[in-house]
Amino acid sequence: MYIDGEWIFAQSKESREIYNPANGEVIARVSEGGVTEVEQAIRAARRAFDQDGWADVTALERAQLLYRLADAIEEVSEELTALEVLNNGKPMREAQADVTDAANCFRYYAGLATKPHGETVEVPAPSQTFIVREPVGVCAQIIPWNYPFLMAAWKLAPALAAGNTCILKPSELTPLTALRLAVLIDQVGFPKGVVNVVLGAGPVLGQPLAESHDVDKVAFTGGTVTGRKIMQAASGNIKKSISRARGEVPEYYLCRCRS
Repeated sequence: MYIDGEWIFAQSKESREIYNPANGEVIARVSEGGVTEVEQAIRAARRAFDQDGWADVTALERAQLLYRLADAIEEVSEELTALEVLNNGKPMREAQADVTDAANCFRYYAGLATKPHGETVEVPAPSQTFIVREPVGVCAQIIPWNYPFLMAAWKLAPALAAGNTCILKPSELTPLTALRLAVLIDQVGFPKGVVNVVLGAGPVLGQPLAESHDVDKVAFTGGTVTGRKIMQAASGNIKKSISRARGEVPEYYLCRCRS
């Protein structure tokens, strides 16, 4: 797993075999995380946001990192495409399109980060009211198996552009391209703790992510039953949550607004 800028194994030493769905062959073995690793990732993301200054990094600096990440994805696009086909089983043409779209997604939000859309509001009082957009904070992001790489981009790109820190939880069935993306994130220079990737079973990792008071937002794409459980867990601390059916468009703003 990729937590706080480091590659770690689960403290439990447990692992999971990853299969090629086309023929059932084992293609990889990954670490199987639990609550310990989730808590470690939350602490890292919280520190990066509250203490290490990621929230104060300028929009231009965030955009430059996202542009570099888009370029890095394109440089290894053939490798990412092959890995997506091997782990997910989708056709080569569709996997190629997903990788291209992911690079474009990071590039789009890089551009959006430097184009603030401020608003002023007419009020009856003798004063001026305006809306200020601020990052939400620590975002937990849970994605399904069917678009492993593209959905990782859909979740990470807008959150990072807005100045948030992230904990990405890919499907336990298809984690390989998310791990490869973490390698690129590390290489292009994102600070420690800004992006974390945790691996393991959905119920084991999803519950503590949604319940934690140190996580400000949880975004989930997947089945309705699981989505209800995520929202119920998040409601315990009045956390903002977004649950979407598979394949829907991503959220565009991950900011808290105050007037």
